[in-house]
Amino acid sequence: MDDEQQPRGHGALAGFTVGVTAARRADELGVLLRRRGAAVLHAPALRIVPLADDRDLLAATEELIARVPDVVVATTAIGFRGWVEAADGWGLGEPLLGGLRGAELLARGPKVKGAIRAAGLTEKWSPTSESMAEVLDRLLGEGVEGRRIAVQLHGEPLPGFVEALRAAGAEVVGVPVYRWMPPEDIAPVDRLLDATVSHGVDALTFTSAPAAASLLSRAEDRGLLPALLTALHHEVLPACVGPVTALPLQARGVDTVHPDRFRLGPLVQLLCQELPGRARALPLAGHRVEIRGHAVLVDDALRPVPPAGMSLLRALSRRPGWVVARADLLRALPGSGRDEHAVETAMARLRTALGAPKLIQTVVKRGYRLALDPAADSKYADPAQPISTGTSSGRGGQAL
Repeated sequence: MDDEQQPRGHGALAGFTVGVTAARRADELGVLLRRRGAAVLHAPALRIVPLADDRDLLAATEELIARVPDVVVATTAIGFRGWVEAADGWGLGEPLLGGLRGAELLARGPKVKGAIRAAGLTEKWSPTSESMAEVLDRLLGEGVEGRRIAVQLHGEPLPGFVEALRAAGAEVVGVPVYRWMPPEDIAPVDRLLDATVSHGVDALTFTSAPAAASLLSRAEDRGLLPALLTALHHEVLPACVGPVTALPLQARGVDTVHPDRFRLGPLVQLLCQELPGRARALPLAGHRVEIRGHAVLVDDALRPVPPAGMSLLRALSRRPGWVVARADLLRALPGSGRDEHAVETAMARLRTALGAPKLIQTVVKRGYRLALDPAADSKYADPAQPISTGTSSGRGGQAL
């Protein structure tokens, strides 16, 4: 969203709720989102096993010290630093660094290069694209048959990366610097799932493929997978930090978005473009009204709206200017039962929240309609019904 398009006095994400599934760097992502006005619902879908307690990493480290590899591929800075720190804790720091000095070190990006140099080592090469695909192309181009290659694993570094090296004749040793397990407290994940299937969030963010897979697995365990997939197909935007992270979702047929640069900052900037672009903007009763996730912009004034009111407003906005019967609005209200009085109560609260009661008109004995400005009629006309200005038609009404 351009600066001149942003609501004055509010961030680009004001009025939207974003779910964060990350375990690592979740605080950083949350700060970036809140600075732009978003409400954040955090539920780590996984927890990371502390490296010092990870027997798999210890075994891989001992194996690499015993038999020094020809090539070491370092994929993340925090993972490489954690590996060296864990080795120090086991009394294996110097033997590990000695082995790494004798190997060809490839660094995926500049942050990894910094971690390598901070350990007193020097990388041989790093791709300008920060892409594991470019690392794979270089290795296969040089030839890997008979070579021993250690790959620092971060979830899945690249689909087919290890398999391609092995198919070309390399011996590949995985270094599992991150090992994921389900969160000790599953309640936040369940709350996030419930909010997603009820459209209580506008976007879900994913920064690792294991987190995406874990959320899908939990939804399946609870019988919520179909509802979750439906929400991600329609109402809730799934935003991933990169294409590898998106793979578990895409395997379920979910289309995702991701930034060109696989970083948290660009991910937030992408949300700043995508979510406001999905908001419904309407000219109502001389005002510009933009319907966001949990709030409405009325002439750039941010108006928080209760969930029941947002349900009514979204139902009305599907056919702006046309009368929506009370019975239809009742069905749009979650958990309202059969009492149409619930519609009147929620409508009164909605009008109060909007601060401009004339935005919604009451059509006596029929229902409610949004007070669409006459000049906008042709743009929002419903081709299935005739346009008329009489109170007996779908477009008539009065503000009450």
